[in-house]
Amino acid sequence: MANAQVARVAPIHLDTAALEHGLAQVQAAPRASGQLELVVRRPERGTREVLATAELSLSDGVVGDSWNRRSSRRTTDGSPHPDMQLNIINARLSRLVAGEDDEVRALAGDQLHIDLDLSQENLPAGARLAVGPIAVIEVTDQPHTGCPKFSARFGREALRFVNVGPGKQLRLRGVNAKVVVPGPIRPGDTVTKLEA
Repeated sequence: MANAQVARVAPIHLDTAALEHGLAQVQAAPRASGQLELVVRRPERGTREVLATAELSLSDGVVGDSWNRRSSRRTTDGSPHPDMQLNIINARLSRLVAGEDDEVRALAGDQLHIDLDLSQENLPAGARLAVGPIAVIEVTDQPHTGCPKFSARFGREALRFVNVGPGKQLRLRGVNAKVVVPGPIRPGDTVTKLEA
């Protein structure tokens, strides 16, 4: 398990041309069955732990993650939003903007980096994914968009790339999800879209 401090940034902020050049590879992500490449826990603000194994829980999302202690502007009382328990990013996109270093990829802030097409067309709200042998998660309708932190770590052009035009349509910044069946997960697990 490795810790990545928020002060780290991607070694190179790609320009729009380089990001667009990598788009075809991101779009080639599988649609029905892919792989969990990276699991990240955020135990406190400003820290990331890259995990070799993790447990998904109905109450905590990724066990040990700070999701259940984070306030949300999208709930009336400021409590953690139940439909934003898990943040998922396309693994090909995180590799494009961050490179191969998993600690730098972890700075995106997403707990699950999955090699799968996360577009609205492929995974509408309510779509379920089996992760590993037991766990099941459900994509929610809560939008997941890039923020100033994403821009600081990966560059303004990367933020625009994921939030505008094809990037927005493909949900390159990712999706929100919640746990519906708890269980252990680990990088290398198969992630399979379940039939509705």
